[in-house]
Amino acid sequence: MTPHRLVPVAVLVALLAVATAAQPAPPAWAQDAVWYQIFPERFANGDPANDPTRASLENPDAVGEDWAVTPWTADWYARAPWETARGPDFYDDGVFDRRLGGDLQGVIDRIPYLDSLGVTAVYFNPVFWAASLHKYDATSYHHIDPFFGPDPAGDVAMVADETADPNTWVWTSADRLFLDMVDAFHQRGIRVVIDGVFNHTGTRFWAFEDVRERQQASPVADWYEVTAWDDPATEADEFDWNGWWGYKPLAVLANTEDGTDLHPGVKAHVVDITRRWMDPNGDGDPSDGVDGWRLDVAGEVPDGFWRDWNALVAGLNPDAITVAEEWGDARDYLDRTGFHSTMNYHALAIPLDAFAFDGRIDAATFADEVTSRFDAFPEATRPALMNILAGHDTDRLASMIVNGRLGGHFDRLAGPRDTMAYLVRAPRREERDLQRAVVLLQMALPGAPLVYYGDEAGMWGADDPDDRKPMVWPDLVYADESLAPRGLTRDPDPVAFDRDLFAFYRRAIALRQSDAVLRRGTLQTLAVEGRAVAFGRTLDGDRRVVAFNAGDASVFLPMPGEGVPEPLVPVSVSRDDAARVAMLVAQFDDEGATYGLRIPPRTTVVFRPADPADIRPRGLDE
Repeated sequence: MTPHRLVPVAVLVALLAVATAAQPAPPAWAQDAVWYQIFPERFANGDPANDPTRASLENPDAVGEDWAVTPWTADWYARAPWETARGPDFYDDGVFDRRLGGDLQGVIDRIPYLDSLGVTAVYFNPVFWAASLHKYDATSYHHIDPFFGPDPAGDVAMVADETADPNTWVWTSADRLFLDMVDAFHQRGIRVVIDGVFNHTGTRFWAFEDVRERQQASPVADWYEVTAWDDPATEADEFDWNGWWGYKPLAVLANTEDGTDLHPGVKAHVVDITRRWMDPNGDGDPSDGVDGWRLDVAGEVPDGFWRDWNALVAGLNPDAITVAEEWGDARDYLDRTGFHSTMNYHALAIPLDAFAFDGRIDAATFADEVTSRFDAFPEATRPALMNILAGHDTDRLASMIVNGRLGGHFDRLAGPRDTMAYLVRAPRREERDLQRAVVLLQMALPGAPLVYYGDEAGMWGADDPDDRKPMVWPDLVYADESLAPRGLTRDPDPVAFDRDLFAFYRRAIALRQSDAVLRRGTLQTLAVEGRAVAFGRTLDGDRRVVAFNAGDASVFLPMPGEGVPEPLVPVSVSRDDAARVAMLVAQFDDEGATYGLRIPPRTTVVFRPADPADIRPRGLDE
């Protein structure tokens, strides 16, 4: 591609909408959403004819001529001959060069599955053209990866004559299939949000390749943080650039000299691609485009760019959402940048891990951190906070629980790459109990819950790359997982779709969708005791009590107030095998009775106030 279209700052300003007030209220649909995260290469292979080739890899020469797509149902830790020929280590010698062939057709085929689960929005890890399996190393922002579509070779040929001018951009078969997929989701009332990566590109990105070839003569020479130019008088290649956190394959895009914005040319290009995917046919009706963006490493892109870009998104589609990846306290960040929401590690995932899995904080600290961190956000923002428990950057939820004994920090000591003490086995019954408990808690707290693909199917796995195993589907037969990396040993674990766990996720999601108090209500701490906590949710005078016991013994949680509190009816219990949970329990001592709730171990219970129909006025003989 030959770049030639650079937009002056004055023209760019005219392209952008007038900045709105800080931290705009999220769209209503996002305040009631249940999210599902899809990692495209590992979700479903719907079209084996478009499977990646050796030549499409980041470094084809790093694998043998016998490289092949990895079988979807193989033992994850079993290594192909091309891997063992490269070296002895599972992580260092081949796993990142695996491809499994996940594609858009696979997603389309499985939309009924997602609909049956009850999700209302899907978030895709990057779908744009890139060489890696994760695709955070974009080759292009304006094309879907050819190997996600039906005709990779044809798509590559189609784009050969494009320039930086959007008027020269074509719609490839992968692009069109992506839009067909968006339409298929929309027909079922499911929103589609995609990953935007505007801090860095891959070194195969069209602009970077032009800079590498033409050096200072390239019209996009200042798009990247180039640290040294090649000297044509020498045989050596002195060309160098800043890579993301020092990682050269991810070339960092340049900012303005004062650091307050992206470089004007980069910014103009991002404006163009934002318009392309939000209003594909350019008719002013965004219904055929994506419903929003999740922005990777948002804090590493200048705030000034985000303010303008968020205003642009709102101008294209007032009903779209923007979600920043921010692992820390994002309250002030959202104010500065105009994002609607954040991936809510800070208010839920991190304190939950510290309390329920690692035991590094007690129940009172957990309750205080959760309530205070949610309360820090504006009232309209809280319901739309993306409540992630685990994802592509962490070990899976089930494996977090299995390895809670390590006492590490969230996303630390999260796999055999970090510590040989990490267990790669499947979760046991007690650990699944705790998984169900935290999922029901997630569904019953403020914020929009997110399910990472396969957690609902029973998948487990350590941090990257083991959190990116191929999705376990009910219609496929999988080999047992019997091997382990780095000399570790294990007992074989059967790998199969967990129908009981899936049914539980469906019930938990349905509960949330049916109960406005759980979606929109305020949050208070009612009681803490031992390894248990009870939260109150209130909306327009209606209330729920959400009691969570992370411990291995039942816990009595006294309810606040004088006298005998009103009885509470359990409407959902995370453990199917738990004994019937009482509406109200009296605990007696020398000073009299204390009233409260008794919560079984490793269980979450959601209660509502009893109404007259729940009370038997003539006792048990009625």
